[in-house]
Amino acid sequence: MTDTVGLLHPGSMGSAFGAQLRARGHIVLWCPDGRSDTTRRRAERAGLEPEPLPELISRSDVLLSLCPPAAAEETAARVAALGMASAGTTYVEANAVSPSRVQHIADQLAPMPVIDAAVVGSPPVGGKSSTLYLSGPGKQADRIAELFAGTDVRPHVLGDSIGKASALKLAYSSYQKVSRVLAALAYGAAETYGVADELLAIAAKRTGSYLVETDYIPKTAARAWRWGPELEDAAALLADAGLPDSLMHAAAATLARWDDNRDERLDIAGALETLRAQGDLHNPS
Repeated sequence: MTDTVGLLHPGSMGSAFGAQLRARGHIVLWCPDGRSDTTRRRAERAGLEPEPLPELISRSDVLLSLCPPAAAEETAARVAALGMASAGTTYVEANAVSPSRVQHIADQLAPMPVIDAAVVGSPPVGGKSSTLYLSGPGKQADRIAELFAGTDVRPHVLGDSIGKASALKLAYSSYQKVSRVLAALAYGAAETYGVADELLAIAAKRTGSYLVETDYIPKTAARAWRWGPELEDAAALLADAGLPDSLMHAAAATLARWDDNRDERLDIAGALETLRAQGDLHNPS
């Protein structure tokens, strides 16, 4: 079965998704209005068909939003304002935005069904693959998953609730992207003091990710009273090296929320609940 997909708007990830859909025999539309020459060339290479936005909306069985996160709500609002979607059109919000923003987009577009989606991985080109997590109304989510069956985009349905896919994406990317920033700061500080090679040698001894070591969360809480001051000194190190120190101060402030749990034996749930409770104390309603 051939579907028509309107792609809003084809950056490197969107055009790669469009090419995957084209390889499956689907029609993929895009709107060239206001787009750069680079985007135009990318869309042409992917075999996407140009259409003005009103025609793109009216022709599409699926509208797939893959744009900069800051533009997600504006993009949805333009679709809603035109009001030209055919009966049965499904809107897929696949940007890295918060669950509350996805819900706002769904409210904007009602009664059009909205699927909350999240892409994890590199653009699916050159043999690379990515995973498309989906949450929302089951019938529509299964339909989107079927679109990508047999492609290098691997669909994974999380359930019927809007917000799950976006929460998963941001939970993962918050760790991944901040870790990259921290790596740059750590390397920059070590390089300033001439110990970069030694830092890399220490880091190379580890092969796993801290993210999977959830059992260490209670240990972090119990040791926070010692770690916080150490990170304040790390902030001073960064400042002396001419590097930003705000992330270290923020991490120390987070650890300070566990100050009353010094050397306690908490479980994971208890450690996280303490963080939330202290957050309520710091941000009274």
